[in-house]
Amino acid sequence: MKILAVSYSQTGQLDKVMQTFLAPFAGLEVDRIQIETDPRFPFPWPTDDFFDAMPETVLEIPVKLEPIRFREEKYDLVVLAYQPWFLSPSLPITSLLQHPEFLRRLKDTPVVTLSAGRNMWLNAQESIRKRIREAGGRLVANIPLVDRNPNLVSVVTIIHWLIGGKKDRKWGIFPMPGVSEEDIAFGETYGREVRDALEKSEWKGLQPRLLSYGKIGVPTDILFIEERAKRLFLIWATLIRKRGNTPSRRRRWVSAFKYYLLTALFVVSPILLSGYYILVWPFTRKQLLKKKQYFCGVEE
Repeated sequence: MKILAVSYSQTGQLDKVMQTFLAPFAGLEVDRIQIETDPRFPFPWPTDDFFDAMPETVLEIPVKLEPIRFREEKYDLVVLAYQPWFLSPSLPITSLLQHPEFLRRLKDTPVVTLSAGRNMWLNAQESIRKRIREAGGRLVANIPLVDRNPNLVSVVTIIHWLIGGKKDRKWGIFPMPGVSEEDIAFGETYGREVRDALEKSEWKGLQPRLLSYGKIGVPTDILFIEERAKRLFLIWATLIRKRGNTPSRRRRWVSAFKYYLLTALFVVSPILLSGYYILVWPFTRKQLLKKKQYFCGVEE
């Protein structure tokens, strides 16, 4: 059996996740590909460069990739590991999902998506699900690994890690950033389940088995934020692309977005969430459950 395992990792965390997940596939032919852009995104990520990547990320405008060499023309399984950026797939993965040679290898092939990020993966996964379907692939499992700390705490820790370059406890007070070592190690269990499904050629019950471990879920506050924020991100991305038609104008618009985002995260969203839980949530729990089941599943 031939497996294509492809990923992009800026900090190295996702490489570790993929390595753990692939451990049960020992003895099989695994074509492990780590893609890179040309030029590469830096790590640590300077603040201005981080926010400047937003418009193209949200609008899914591809960038140039370094040459990719696939070992096979056809695979029995594709494992696609990615990071969400700005509620969208990272730009390298967006670019891969518009790469003709990769898309050709998705056709009529089972695909497992594996992500590692802060905690907001719903919109990014929707985009990837759509592109896999359009390429003729079949999404058979989705495994999101997330930072389980409270939303605003994880904002602080991930910025500390990405921009400061240090994966440690900010000021010695905040928790460690990123996916926990325990959750990364549990990826091996997911890998065993996927290998079992591959050997049996039985994909239908795979996602329910992965969910049965109780580690994949959608918190209500994250669903609330993602449903609203992606539309706002699209407005900002379009505005920056349109109005930021010179380097200085783009810098000004990107700076405005940065302050808007920080204000929305730390001031506006807590107020809106409080009102939502009091006035709306008690009357919409059934609809929320259906939405959460959809995002946690893979079936159309």
